[in-house]
Formats: sequence, C-alpha cells, structure tokens
Amino acid sequence: MISIILSYRSAVSSVANLVSDEHSCGNSRRNHAERRILRRAPPQNELLCVSSCRPTLVPARRDVGESQAAGMNRRRIILGFAVSAFFLFFALRGQDYGAIREAFSQVTYWYLIPALGLYIIGLLVRAYRWSVLLRPVEKVSPRTLVGINAVGLMANNVLPLRTGEFVRAYALSQRTNIKKSTGLATIAVERIFDGMALLTFIAGSMLFVDMTSQLNRVAELALAVFALALVALVLLARGGRVRDRMLQLALGPLPENLATRVNRMAESFISGLGIFHNWRQLTLVSVSSLIAWGFEASMYWMVARAFGGSISAVMGVPESLLTTGIANLATLVPSSPGYVGPYEAAVILVLSGALGLTRELALSYGVLVHVLLWLPVTIWGVIEWSRLHLSLRQVEDAEYASDPDAVTESSDVFPASPRPPAGVSLDS
Repeated sequence: MISIILSYRSAVSSVANLVSDEHSCGNSRRNHAERRILRRAPPQNELLCVSSCRPTLVPARRDVGESQAAGMNRRRIILGFAVSAFFLFFALRGQDYGAIREAFSQVTYWYLIPALGLYIIGLLVRAYRWSVLLRPVEKVSPRTLVGINAVGLMANNVLPLRTGEFVRAYALSQRTNIKKSTGLATIAVERIFDGMALLTFIAGSMLFVDMTSQLNRVAELALAVFALALVALVLLARGGRVRDRMLQLALGPLPENLATRVNRMAESFISGLGIFHNWRQLTLVSVSSLIAWGFEASMYWMVARAFGGSISAVMGVPESLLTTGIANLATLVPSSPGYVGPYEAAVILVLSGALGLTRELALSYGVLVHVLLWLPVTIWGVIEWSRLHLSLRQVEDAEYASDPDAVTESSDVFPASPRPPAGVSLDS
C-alpha cells in the first residue's frame, strides 16, 4: 500500500514538472513524458483501493448486523425468562415445602444409578439415529456424534434460545465435511421424529389413563404443529419443480448477491433432507426414535421407584410414557436455559392433574428427574467442549455471519482436513 501511494505521489510530481516545462518542450519530448507517466502511474484498481480502503469511508455492516441480532436476542432472552418465571409461579404457588423435604428424605438414591444408565443408552441410540439421517450426505460414525450430541445438550442447558441446536451443527461442520445448513436440516428432521414419538407415547397412554382437558389441548396443539412441520419438510425434500419454482419466486425480489447466498443455504438445507428419499432409512429413524425415547421413559419409571410410596404406585408404564411425552413437549416453549419452569409445570399437570398425586409429590418428582436430565449431560458436554477445542466466540461469529456456511477459522479449531467441492446432490 505504501509503495502504491509513493508511486502515485511521484507520478503527480512528474506531471507538475512536465506542465511547467510545456512551453519550452517540443512535441517529441511531450509524447515521451506522457509515455513515462503512463508507465509510472498506478493501475486504476490500485487507485480505487487507496481511496476506498480507508476505514472511515466503509460502513461496518457486519457490526450493525451483529448489534441488531444482539438486540433481538436480548428481547428473546428477556421473554424466555419471563415465561420461565410465569411457569415457576404456577409450579411453586401453594406448595408445602415441609412436605417437599419429607418427600426427598424418602428417596432411595441408589435407584438413580440405573436410571442414569437408561438415559445414557437412550443418548447412544440418538447418536445412531443421527448417523442414519446423515448417510445421504456423508457417513459419520455414531461414536463421533455422541460427543457432539452431549455438547448440544449442554449448550441448551446453559445457553438461551435453544442455542445448542446451532452449536451441534457448528461442531459437526468442524469435525466433518458437512455444512452447517445441512446439519441444521438433519436436526430439524430429528425434532419432527422426536415429536411424533412423544405423541405416540401420549396416544398409547390414553388407553389406560384418564386425560384432563388441559392435557388433551396440549396433545392436540403438538399434533398440529408437528404434522405441519413434517408436511413442510417432505415438500421441501420431494417438491421437485414446485419447490424450485417457489424458491425462485422467493429469491426474485432479493439483490443478486443476497439471493445467491440464500439459494446456496437453501440447497445445503435441502440436501440434509435426503432421508425422505430412502424408505429403509426413514424406517430406521422412526424405530430408533421410539427406542431412544423408550429408554428415557424407562428412566422416568425408575425414578418413581426411587421415591416409592404413592408415586411408585401410580407411575406404571403408561403413566411414565404420558409424563415423558407431556414434559418434553413443554420444553418446546421458549424459556430460560434448561427449560426451568415449563418442565416442572408440565410434570405437575400430569402427576397432580391426571394421576391424583399431591402437588408437593409431583413437584419433588419433577425436580429430581430434571436434575438427573440436566446435571450429568451438562458435565459431559463441558468435557466434550474442551476436548473438541470449541470456542463460544467462533460459534457466535458463525451464527451471525451473513453466510452461515462460510468456513470460520476451522484451522484453529481442528486439524485441517480437505473439503470436497460444494454442492451435494439431493438424491445422493
């Protein structure tokens, strides 16, 4: 840059000298001087660089975008904590804390060891399910995905706005050649099958448990949401010309550069929906979803055995399935990190509203299950985060980037690995 400026100043001074001598010079000398100026003058693009690369003249668009996103996130965080406070008020109002202490004093804590083991087996099944979802894009070992899943669950437990989903996609993109948009698509499919598995549990438990009107409304709302989401993903994956035409209409009004980026992200996202082209793999995902949530429901049943007494008496298999379904659907409500509030309120809604237990016993049971779901996987996730050398700043940069599939300092996070050319076939 300095050499360019010096060259430019030298050229200007040469021009001035030539002008002063113009009347005393012949045409031949004038032509020779002009040729010398052309040789010494910097190229036009370099002059433009000198004038346009000054920091004061270029608006910091990325900083503006980040500040706007940060402001929006702050509002969402405040809303989440307000929602949690509302549900906590519902869960804690009118409680007899002496009865809660008494309930915890009766717990046989040795039961929590097999309960935790059942939950971990369910996490292993989820890692296998994710590997099946990723097969149309790239073969990834379930062993690799177990740690990434733990990191995502940890992030959801300690960070707001379900940030763990993006953290999972980011970590996956750093360990494999899979783009973040593609990873997010497979995670979206996971969530759809999670919801359908939980709704299956609720529907099956209806044959044995008298549902309250509130529980019925929760189940109906969840069914509508997940059914619409499933239809939308299927249309994206198998829409063909109709989908392509809709994307063209959506991208038409956008500026060319922005439309190109959005189109590239859409293609990456759609490539993550390749599971809908393979019925065998789709069946594997459906069955593994039921198995994974079945192990988690077994954990609910085992924790009831730890309490003994009336909780153990009413918490049979159908009741455990119902509690698992309603409590986990409640975590879809935007709230504070770890879903504190909605989870406890949902457990009380089932155990006290439908099963007839006291609110104190219902809350005690909900708190213990929540701690068992939250604490071990959070510790595990922190260990995996450190082992994978992840950086929260890098995750934030990737999340706020105009093109989330851009490579973000991957060489600083993991050993460099060759990436294949962009563009994954939808039918691959």
